[in-house]
Amino acid sequence: MRRLTAVNSLLKRNNYLLQRHGFSQTVAQRTTSDRETETKVPKMPPFNYSPPPYEGPSTAEIIAKRREFLSPALFHFYNTPLNIVEGKMQYVFDETGRRYLDAFGGIATVSCGHSHPEVVNSVIKQLKLIQHSTILYLNHTISDFAEALVSNLPGDLKVVFFTNSGTEANELAMMMARLYTGCNDIVSLRNSYHGNAAATMGATAQSNWKFNVVQSGVHHAINPDPYRGIFGSDGEKYASDVQDLIRFGTSGQVAGFIGESIQGVGGIVELAPGYLPAVYDTVRRAGGVCIADEVQSGFARTGTNFWGFQSHGVVPDIVTMAKGIGNGIPLGAVVTTPEIAGVLSRRSYFNTFGGNPMCTAAGHAVLRVIHEEKLQENALLVGSHLKRRLTLLKNKHELIGDVRGRGLMLGVEFVRDRDLKTPAKTETLHLMDQLREMGVLVGKGGFYGNVFRITPPLCFTLSDADFLVDVMDHAMSKM
Repeated sequence: MRRLTAVNSLLKRNNYLLQRHGFSQTVAQRTTSDRETETKVPKMPPFNYSPPPYEGPSTAEIIAKRREFLSPALFHFYNTPLNIVEGKMQYVFDETGRRYLDAFGGIATVSCGHSHPEVVNSVIKQLKLIQHSTILYLNHTISDFAEALVSNLPGDLKVVFFTNSGTEANELAMMMARLYTGCNDIVSLRNSYHGNAAATMGATAQSNWKFNVVQSGVHHAINPDPYRGIFGSDGEKYASDVQDLIRFGTSGQVAGFIGESIQGVGGIVELAPGYLPAVYDTVRRAGGVCIADEVQSGFARTGTNFWGFQSHGVVPDIVTMAKGIGNGIPLGAVVTTPEIAGVLSRRSYFNTFGGNPMCTAAGHAVLRVIHEEKLQENALLVGSHLKRRLTLLKNKHELIGDVRGRGLMLGVEFVRDRDLKTPAKTETLHLMDQLREMGVLVGKGGFYGNVFRITPPLCFTLSDADFLVDVMDHAMSKM
């Protein structure tokens, strides 16, 4: 009864928030038996918005210009690329006006919702005042946002350095760790992704994302993957590998350890329980600092906490963040202690756009929305419901090997053989296309490209979650 009351309360709140921002949504009540016997294509929840007619270039013209003027390294989902021209909250629209449920959120980036009015209005208000000056002058937006940001962090994490992206934030964090300790060696995890610049590519441990350039000073530990890892869910056994790396691969002293709380690009992999506390202790005894990469798992996405590392009961020395911090505005940050922050005063450290008034105004608005609209609580309730339904779907379809993650950062791994865990890469691509045809967009990740990455805007509703699962069920039932 208590759980039912909570669900009903959240449904009312979801409808209130949508109406507050000019949208409305009705919730269709269906029983489990109704879902199981449904043979028709699931119907998307209603949404009271229709975009104006699109007057831009055609999909073919855009593709032609991309091929001629943009990097050949660019790629896109789907055999026929999707041309997204507008977004509202948890939905996006193509050039024909067709609506899609966005369960990817621009790679875990859209935290509040597409074109959230509070964020949009804050950016416009600042834009009308001044778009950019420099941190060499004073402007209250950067200090106000920094104050609000650190109020959401534990311990002595009180000093903020603003950047433009997660890659840049991780680059800066690793440099600070090396400067502070006087050591060069960094311990990272296999299957991790921390960015595509010089140092972060070295910390990244997937060949798919690494070029053949000099990458030195990083040691990649065994990944504490409860599903595919050699020690299952025994976090302390995995942690012993970090101790061995320090003993046999370094001088015995290291600069630090960098790790994602939940591996995003790697396929929404949760770290085995007990792993981070043991590793943090080992690294600190070796003179190193602990860096938490919260680029994807931060800003209430996991539901249980505001930051992913809090689920592990640890407090890092440096925290990096981006993506959800700005709801799509280019923004990142490094937050650390006053003592560690002091290393950058040895020389001149400068970032032209770090702390840009427009970006920091957006970031401050994101924090307000997350708290005022209780998006962390929503991520927990809706994410828990979604994970339960996905787990039931796993019991129905042998193609699903694993369901994992927290809150609205969930992964579904597809395998051809559950015992051998043979990656079902082709089937994953087929399912992505089928979902797209029925109006649902999901991401793809994992080293083998066989994991659905479900990281929607945090305004995702229970009806959206049910629709997503019903569409997956329908698509897999036809395979």
